[in-house]
Amino acid sequence: MSFNAAFPHILFFSSLLFPLLAVSQANNVTLGTHLIAGDGGSWTSPSKDFAFGFRRLEDNNFFLLCIWFYQIPNQTIVWYVDGFGNPAPKNSKIELTTGGQLQLTNPTGQELWKAEIINSSKVAYAAMLDNGNFVLQNKEYHHIWESFSNPTDTILPGQILQVGVNLSSRLTYTNYSQGRFQLQLVLGGKLQINPVALPSYTTYDPYFTIEANPPENRSTLVFNESGSLYIKRSNGSIEDLSPIDTYPIDDFYHRATLDVHGAFYLYTHPRSSGWGREEWSIEKSFPGNVCDITGGLGSGACGFNSYCRAVNGIPVCECPPEYSQIDPNSSLSGCKPNIPLVCEEDESGFPEALFEFTELNSTDWPLADYERLEPVSEEECKNSCLLDCYCGVVIYRNVTCWKKKLPLSNGRFSASDTGKALFKLRRASSSSTKRKNQIIVILVGSLGSSAFINFLLLSGICLIAFFVYQKRPKRSKKDLTISETNLRSFTYKELEEATNGFKEELGKGAFGIVYKGLYPLGSRNLVAVKRLDKVVQEGEKEFKTEVNVIGQTHHKNLVRLFGYCDDGSHRLLVYEFMSNGSLASFLFGLSRPHWDQRTQIAIGIARGLFYLHEECSTQIIHCDIKPQNILLDDFFRPRISDFGLAKLLMPDQVLTLTGVRGTRGYVAPEWFRRTPITAKVDVYSFGVMLLEIISCRKSVETAWEGEEKALLTNWAYDCYREGKIEELVEKDEEAMRDEKRLLTFVMIAIWCIQEEPSLRPTMKKVLQMLEAAVAVPCPPRPFPFSSSC
Repeated sequence: MSFNAAFPHILFFSSLLFPLLAVSQANNVTLGTHLIAGDGGSWTSPSKDFAFGFRRLEDNNFFLLCIWFYQIPNQTIVWYVDGFGNPAPKNSKIELTTGGQLQLTNPTGQELWKAEIINSSKVAYAAMLDNGNFVLQNKEYHHIWESFSNPTDTILPGQILQVGVNLSSRLTYTNYSQGRFQLQLVLGGKLQINPVALPSYTTYDPYFTIEANPPENRSTLVFNESGSLYIKRSNGSIEDLSPIDTYPIDDFYHRATLDVHGAFYLYTHPRSSGWGREEWSIEKSFPGNVCDITGGLGSGACGFNSYCRAVNGIPVCECPPEYSQIDPNSSLSGCKPNIPLVCEEDESGFPEALFEFTELNSTDWPLADYERLEPVSEEECKNSCLLDCYCGVVIYRNVTCWKKKLPLSNGRFSASDTGKALFKLRRASSSSTKRKNQIIVILVGSLGSSAFINFLLLSGICLIAFFVYQKRPKRSKKDLTISETNLRSFTYKELEEATNGFKEELGKGAFGIVYKGLYPLGSRNLVAVKRLDKVVQEGEKEFKTEVNVIGQTHHKNLVRLFGYCDDGSHRLLVYEFMSNGSLASFLFGLSRPHWDQRTQIAIGIARGLFYLHEECSTQIIHCDIKPQNILLDDFFRPRISDFGLAKLLMPDQVLTLTGVRGTRGYVAPEWFRRTPITAKVDVYSFGVMLLEIISCRKSVETAWEGEEKALLTNWAYDCYREGKIEELVEKDEEAMRDEKRLLTFVMIAIWCIQEEPSLRPTMKKVLQMLEAAVAVPCPPRPFPFSSSC
């Protein structure tokens, strides 16, 4: 069925009506209903085209919470919760709680995931709709959370992508962690697909782009109910991305998926067996040549040292001759030489005795060149590589020779390519020949001497070997280098250019000033560059040690570190840019933020601190938790910043008193007692900040009339003791309607600000109490007086 470009407007508006029509057809999931992983149950749509529930992962003891096509044999998954970041063990539970939360918990009750609901409306029920959208709805049938607004790697007919919402590929076909590619609409109305660096999730330059002309910011990617895909511009124009012929939606299922190799495919699958095929068929791909996924950084469609060959429109990753996959179970893992390609200084001066070449035609790695020779013959090309310790491969085409170092990236096979790749390989016998000769000399000499001399000789060799072994540098498994954390090393000049000479200041903190920047220069990728002016100047090793610890942290409630600069006397850190500023400006602005939004922010901060305290390979104590150090991303999710930097402070750094690290109003009492500092100092600061989140007022506020309200901690406890917690929220209607949670949060805050550290809960316990997983006992008075509950 041909797509008529005259109809997209009608189809677009009809797609907006579809969710409303689907509501009446849905099988509602009522409050208190749940599914158990391993029981085989699911919540299906009325037509049974889609199901929501658990699917077993490769490890039979773990499950994936997901949505899938229910009627077709392979039951293709179209939406999922990160299956390897938060795997669901057998007997885990997904429940629509009586409180209206869609929550995934493990068998012990620990939360693994929940739907983040910003809207203040109460959930009345959930539903799996016939278009593949799983929704949480209020009594007025409004969607207050939906899977369509939180896509993973797939969009379905009826789904729309807005600017800023992205699709992320899977890591592999069986690993549902976030993968190496991302599709998104960006400001300017441009649709693009980018490679992504793991595990930092830094986006590289796009390899596929559809520009908006002229640029505009209100474009949407629409996959309408007729199975047509197009970009709708703000002026009403349509940019059609559909194939020439689209299959009728009544007879075929449709989906659009960002593949693990980085291609965006439009698929169709017959609803019944009468169409002569039982599998998904690719109707169109972006880019058109699926192996043409290139960029200055990243490995391309396949892993490093491998190359991509298109077979029926599907990328197949292969290794060069005498190379093998790093992970035999993953074709995306990249390839390595079967015999390591290394040079030794004392080797023979005849490289042809040590190395040989193997040939691979019509294959190229076009972005790995470091030297070009022309005009030369093929023999001259190979000889140049033989004598060059850096050279691993040469590409020879006509009379030109391109020399390349390992690892190779963006490899692809093309039948029209007249060149050949010549891989330098170490001969199997060469690496051990020299050592064998040395051993033979020793043995011959030993046999020609007396038994006593032989004994002395062998003993001496063993002793020497023993001492060499003992003195060799040992490397702990935890002693990771900066490069192993995927942090980028910037020069000072690069960051000076990225920030336009450190022109736009975002804020100022204990460590220095933060500037707004663009990287790469000329792109729209915003970064925050923190210039460290007050750090310990103990040399490169100490600085990199601390940055390395920060670089190993990965959590959705932490600000991500992209890279660092250690250039002469300049020490800078490059972070992801947070568009909605700090929690301080959010809380203490002109209008009071919504209660539900504030509670979700508090829980998110607690999750981040729990991660720093207990889930990092190296425990991190923040030492300066306050609203100014909590940043908000595009979706107002809290991100903790400046974590891990406490050890970089100068010994005489003064914030309130000499030797005290923290900010007035948030500093735990033990800082002043010269007692050992533990993670409980962060718990204290979190308690103070939790009271600020509850009341939307600062911890120390001299503008309040009367000394009894000047310190928030004192006043909050008085309000709690006297049963007047409504005064804390200034009779905030949303907070008062949620009075039970309000009281719980106040009690948790009072536990956190206990003067005696041993009385304060851990952040794990705090998080459990905030999420209502454990009861909150009556807190004692937080100050050193007699108390009663």
